[in-house]
Formats: sequence, structure tokens, C-alpha cells
Amino acid sequence: MFSAAVIVFALAAGATYQAVGTRRSRLRYAPPGRLIDVAGETLHVVCAGRGNRPVLFEAGIGASSLSWTTVMREAAHFTSVCAYDRAGLGWSEPARSPRTVERMLGELRGVLTATAGSAPAVLVGHSFGAFLSLLYASRRPNDIAALVLVDPPTEWQRMTPPQARMLWGAIQLSRFGGVLARFGIVRASLALLTGGAPGVPQRGVRVFGPAVARTLEHLVGEVRKLPADVHPFVQAQWCQPKCFRAMADYLAALRETAAAAAQGIDLADIPLVVVSGGDQPAEVLAEHGRLAGLSRRGRHVVAANSGHWVQLDRPDVVIATIRELVEGLM
Repeated sequence: MFSAAVIVFALAAGATYQAVGTRRSRLRYAPPGRLIDVAGETLHVVCAGRGNRPVLFEAGIGASSLSWTTVMREAAHFTSVCAYDRAGLGWSEPARSPRTVERMLGELRGVLTATAGSAPAVLVGHSFGAFLSLLYASRRPNDIAALVLVDPPTEWQRMTPPQARMLWGAIQLSRFGGVLARFGIVRASLALLTGGAPGVPQRGVRVFGPAVARTLEHLVGEVRKLPADVHPFVQAQWCQPKCFRAMADYLAALRETAAAAAQGIDLADIPLVVVSGGDQPAEVLAEHGRLAGLSRRGRHVVAANSGHWVQLDRPDVVIATIRELVEGLM
């Protein structure tokens, strides 16, 4: 009886801590862009720069518009740029509809209409976002002036049983992360991690196994590649249960999305650049080269000294690619 009371008290205290922290974050880390309604979903869009050739960025599977910060700040010097948060991620509201390919592409179309109007845009997608960008360009080519696919995860297009098990585990882990966030555990761990006691959350995370610990350390390392002023915003986002639930939903949509992006794609004459991380194995680089061949104006670029997050490791390569495409369309 005493133990049960302690658990109930701890959960209530954690939920209160989470609620207070959420209210403070909303005031301190307000959305830098605007909220728009797209087919019943409330999505956050941030734009900068000026130019006649709009560029829209589509983020990776659990990432937000913040993942494009470095690239956007530079590209805004020579054209107009926008990025958005898919439903449930970043500052966007949780999704009200299932995360199907058709639904996600419909929302992408709504964002393009709101940001680019009738002008064909340069669409830049990273990882999972590269699949969505590829599918959109193949289905609505008149909306797209050029396409950049940043390290598309082609290895997931023919999913093996071990990959399926890994994906299932990632979905469950994301859902569990949502529970931890609801009761303030994620917020407390990130506060300790960024406040000078990194060993505390790492030791706590190792309770759930070495794979979880490695994943946390990897993600924290990637976030630290963003500009320092962005770090608190990313931390505030990942204290929210909705972001973990959304990531679980997008992970669950990976199989359908990857399979769709492997079938019947023809980009005709749409200018296309596939940018690969330099640490990819030869078979993945070969597959990226094949993707570049989907357009008669396609080419393949390998970013040396880069991992999967090319826009963080080698933003100069992504920026130069966008500049070349924009200037070529003038």
C-alpha cells in the first residue's frame, strides 16, 4: 500500500512538473513562423528571404523545421525559403488524421500552396522527407521546379525481417518516450543533460538497454551540430509527448512510404540532385545514383566527410546545390 502511494505521488509530481514546464516553454520558445490550416491540420510554417523561386524544405522522420536552420539562414540570402513541421512535430498541432501517404502528400500540397502560391518550387527533402518529396514531384510535376533528395534511406525500400523488427522496436520505443515525457521524465533528463550532470540521464537510460543509450547519445550529438541558439528550442520540443507520439506514427508509415517511393517513379525532365552522405556504403551510393537517373536532368553528389544528416555535417554542399538550381531556373 505504501509503495503504491509513493508511485502515485511520484507520477502526480512528474505530471505537475511537466505541465509547469510546458507552460513556460510556450512563453519562452514561441513559434518563429505562423500556424496555417491545411485540410483540418494546424501546421507550423516558417519562411525567410526574398526571391522569385521559392524553396520548401521537408524534414526527416522525427525532425522539425529546425533541422534546416543552418541551410535556411544561408539560402535566404539568395532566394525565398520555407520549412514546415509535419503534424505533431515541432510547433504543429497533433495530427487529427492517420498518417497515410496520401494524407501526408495532401498536406505537403497545402503547405506549398500557402507558401509558394502558383509558382513552381524547389523541393528539398531529407531522409523520410526525401521519399515524400520524390512522390510529390512524380505525382504533381507542374508544382515542382527542381528536386533535391538529401540522403534518402533507400535501404528501407526492400524491408527485411530484421529491419521490420527494428522498426517495430523503434515504434514501441517512441510510444514509451511519449509516456516518459507525459510524466516529466524526459524534461528532467534533458535538464540534467544540458545543465551539467550528463551522467545522470545516461545512467537512467541504460536501464532500458544499450541500444536506447546509443540512440540517445547519437541524437544529442546530431542536435549539437545545429546553431547554439537553436538547442533550447529543440529541447523544448522533445519534452512534449506529442512529438514522441508523432514520431511513432511516422515510423509506422515508413513501410508504406518507402514502398510507394520504389514503384513507378518517373520524373521526366525535372532537375534532380541526389545528395548522399559520404559515409554510406557502396550499395547505398549505387542506389542513390539510380535514383538520380529517374530524371533526364538528374545527377548524384556525394558529400565527403558527412553522415546521414548532410545538412548538419556539410550544409555548404546542400546550400551550393540549392543555389545552383535556383540560379539555373532564372
